[in-house]
Amino acid sequence: MPSTAPAPPIAMLAELTYRCPLSCPYCSNPVEMARKESELETATWIDVFEQAARLGVLQLHLSGGEPASRRDLVTLVAGARKAGLYTNLITSAIGLTQRRLAELDAAGLDHIQLSLQGTDADMADRIGGYQGGFARKMQAAEWIVEAGFPLTLNAVVHRQNLHQLPEAIDLAVALKARRMEVAIVQFHGWAMLNRGAMMPTRAQADEATRIVAQARKRLKGVMVIDYVPADYHSDYPKRCMGGWGSTGLNVTPDGLVLPCHAAQTIPSLEFENVHDVPLADIWYNGAAFNAYRGEDWMQAPCKTCDRRTKDFGGCRCQAMAIAGDAAATDPVCIKSPLHAKMTALAHEFAEGDTPELVYRKSP
Repeated sequence: MPSTAPAPPIAMLAELTYRCPLSCPYCSNPVEMARKESELETATWIDVFEQAARLGVLQLHLSGGEPASRRDLVTLVAGARKAGLYTNLITSAIGLTQRRLAELDAAGLDHIQLSLQGTDADMADRIGGYQGGFARKMQAAEWIVEAGFPLTLNAVVHRQNLHQLPEAIDLAVALKARRMEVAIVQFHGWAMLNRGAMMPTRAQADEATRIVAQARKRLKGVMVIDYVPADYHSDYPKRCMGGWGSTGLNVTPDGLVLPCHAAQTIPSLEFENVHDVPLADIWYNGAAFNAYRGEDWMQAPCKTCDRRTKDFGGCRCQAMAIAGDAAATDPVCIKSPLHAKMTALAHEFAEGDTPELVYRKSP
């Protein structure tokens, strides 16, 4: 238990369903996914939204899978708006029509984030595993802007499509996106199965950083660009989730409440369900949420490092994946005794033969 009580969460990610028409091989969904039959019902989700608002959540991110796979999406948005939440839809656009966008607008949807797998049909449809997906995405982007929604373009980049990053930024501008997120693939979920096919080289990672820096200067006042750099090629870890259990929480399709989307990869943790425990009790008292809050859990070198209040030791799930200990220093950190192993893995996966992609399977 941390020495001080946590502040209320600011944001909640509601993974409405794991169903998705795309099969992206970097999907952060767990390899073993909850099936449709176990998904929370409409009334339960709306109750969770109301609990979240009372808890202090301001922003609700509706995600999946593909949230448009839920036939009750408009009703869920209306329920979230009634609860006073700012709503953001994270979507592939498959399942969105002009009529449905108009209904979502009337229900109070505030913002849409559109995923991008590539800048042309050959790349995007191959990575997404969905023929015709790129054309439908481009049409939907026009409808989204015409309907008046603020648009963010989410581009997950990796060894196979990083050469398209300049074109992706230009495309975001052409589509009139107000914001773009460039995220070098994070190796959780299905991406862990595809490290050999998707790990960027160090040169690619450095070039991506340069391209983003230049674009930020060039497009200042036109479009905001958020950037998630390559973990395996960094010297210090990111401030993962703003610190474990400090700013946000995730709710899975079947109602488990997680401190982050990959937390289920830590076998020592047990997660409570909204069917059984109120959201506020889970946030403040849940064992999983308190496991890595604050600094009491930290080992050396994190415990005495002057960066511990900046990055909070990095990613617990990555520490679990590489070190086999979720309390270890994130191996990305140059101070970690496993940093050399991380660097060697990056080189091994990036420079070796490129295996066939392992595509995400629907539950």
